[in-house]
Amino acid sequence: MEEQLPTTVTDKPTLLLVDDEESILNSLRRLLRSQPYEVLLATSGAQALEIMAQRPVDLVMSDARMPNMDGATLLAYIHQHYPNTTRIMLTGYADPSAIIKAINEGQIHRYISKPWHDEEMLLTLRQSLAYQYSERERLRLVQETWDQNEKLKLLNATLEKHVAARTSELQQTADMLDLAYEELKRSYVTGTEVFSLLANLRLPPAKQTNRQIIELVRVYCKLHSLDEGTSRDLTMAAALYNIGKLSWTDSMMSTPSDLLHHNDRERYRGYPKQSESLLMTLDPMKDAARLILHHQERWDGSGFPDRLKGEAIPLGSRLLKLAVDFIELQRGLILERQMNSDEALVYIRQYAGRLYDPELVEDFIQVCAAYLSDVTLADPTVKVLTTRDLVAGMILARNLNADNGMLLLNAGKVLNGPLVEKLIAFEAMEGAKYSIFVKVPEEVEAAILETS
Repeated sequence: MEEQLPTTVTDKPTLLLVDDEESILNSLRRLLRSQPYEVLLATSGAQALEIMAQRPVDLVMSDARMPNMDGATLLAYIHQHYPNTTRIMLTGYADPSAIIKAINEGQIHRYISKPWHDEEMLLTLRQSLAYQYSERERLRLVQETWDQNEKLKLLNATLEKHVAARTSELQQTADMLDLAYEELKRSYVTGTEVFSLLANLRLPPAKQTNRQIIELVRVYCKLHSLDEGTSRDLTMAAALYNIGKLSWTDSMMSTPSDLLHHNDRERYRGYPKQSESLLMTLDPMKDAARLILHHQERWDGSGFPDRLKGEAIPLGSRLLKLAVDFIELQRGLILERQMNSDEALVYIRQYAGRLYDPELVEDFIQVCAAYLSDVTLADPTVKVLTTRDLVAGMILARNLNADNGMLLLNAGKVLNGPLVEKLIAFEAMEGAKYSIFVKVPEEVEAAILETS
């Protein structure tokens, strides 16, 4: 079958929507009624292919689960016979095998979950068509460059002025190609963030991590003025660091890694390599995939998968581990007890030089303070003490909660002797060990120095 001709820039884009449920197609048609698209509908893969054989189509959005020909098979066929047509998968369930097939064989551009948000759906379609235009423009420029090179061979040395003019044009063309390629790579960043929602679908809201890790990494990149390429790789790695967990059971997905049994623990240690393997087929993702591969390495060499040590661990992987652990400690995905932000940073500081790069930890704490308003540890006037180190007159810098989540004391509470004794007794009764975040007034500090 011959490849369809690309739609010109001035044409109204043609969208083909494929779903065996007519109610879904009707909802999409209503949503797109006011948009500048020509919308075609098909209730099966076979009908969709009949339409594409008769006319050019710019974008196909297909449901994943359909009788006779599923969405992944349809999109793989379209990728083979109509490679210039952008492909999007729409599904209401998380099926890793179908998603992987759609990525590897169908080379899908985006993944959208049901039910969708109308604004997000419209934005995804606009971005997908913009990406398609960018790619077509890039191919046009490549062809134009080839044509110009052929003309230069004929002109040769006898047309020096003409050669000089063409050389200038070629430079401009090369610059345009670079811009087009950069735009393509930025499109991948957006695509990875959309795709990261797939991992979140497997977890309850209280256990989801990807969005917070992406935002934290972006704050780090901005505060340190990292170059665009490094920032892009870190952002994509943050979005898809846990894609290798998609084949896990729901129970394993939400169980703290510290509580996993032997077989599950071995599977857990394999998820960075699995994540890397899924992403290495996508060329713009290769550097991000390498960061993901090594983000569970430890500074002392006890991590996985390759037991890298110290600066042998890529810097981006060391940064990603700090961000991942900071968020996952608060979600109860590492230890059974969910920590607050300051407790997570105390944990990270405690393991600096063992799990984490000691040169990055304090700087990372300052970044977290810029990212979250409830981080007090970055304040030099705040101290972290045990209950037996407390002194009357100290002021709580943040709420104190028992291990079961019960609020014991509010931030701003001024401690006194009887209250400190009650805290010590309650801690012993619970068998717990509290970390108390306090501010120490100057007069209390002076009294402590006099008695020491």
